[in-house]
Amino acid sequence: MALQNSISNITRRVLLAAAASAALALPAIADDTIKLGLVAAMSGQSAKSGEAIVRGLSVAIDEINAKGGVLGKKVELVVRDDESNPAKGVVAARELVQREKVAALFGGLDTPVSMAIVPFANQNKVPFMGVWAAGTPITRNGAPENYVFRVSAVDALVDKALVAYAIKKYGAKKPGMILINNPWGESNEKGLKAALEEKGMPFAGIEKFQDADVDVVPQLTRLKESGADVLFMVANVAPSSQVVKSLDRMGWDVPIVSHWGPAGGRFS
Repeated sequence: MALQNSISNITRRVLLAAAASAALALPAIADDTIKLGLVAAMSGQSAKSGEAIVRGLSVAIDEINAKGGVLGKKVELVVRDDESNPAKGVVAARELVQREKVAALFGGLDTPVSMAIVPFANQNKVPFMGVWAAGTPITRNGAPENYVFRVSAVDALVDKALVAYAIKKYGAKKPGMILINNPWGESNEKGLKAALEEKGMPFAGIEKFQDADVDVVPQLTRLKESGADVLFMVANVAPSSQVVKSLDRMGWDVPIVSHWGPAGGRFS
């Protein structure tokens, strides 16, 4: 319950800050309503993540509106499905800003989608709040005027925690990495290497795989032959399940220390 209250308080603060800033800066907003846009996965394997974000934002908006809204204006959430596709995410963000006239954008689970939206948000000076996606370059994007913020930890911090946990829980001495082959995997490759270097630890190897791969045995076999005693896994729910199924087919009972991607959908 304490965690739920903490998350709810954070969400309310984020919404209030975004809505108030936008209400002051954007005179084109309707007199009685401030629209906020969400671009997230509402279909496919990661749909559960989008549903969870909608529920959290809706609860916060209801509480804000029940107290009179922001600057006397009611807050409204407008949702678009990015289907975990970066190109569709950018189209959705553009439509929300240019047609729906949203005051601010919220992002979803997928780092590649959020990273694709970042340049649009900065160019158009629209506040963009990352809710779940953890890619370090989302917020640390080098823009001279950065309109991108987040409430989740960046990969650079998560990876330090993953390494510390693998050492404490499993006594890891030579971990391997099995990473999705996209910008999120690249962000974690950099973060995990840095975290291991801080600990003076070697790694057995780095293997990449695709979203659509149903057999990851070749990559896992190379990691096993290189002496990996723990696997760092970074992928969303569907590809992560293929890693676990491939390990089962191999009969390799190796500890997996995973980023939070598999929590974004139905893992089976």
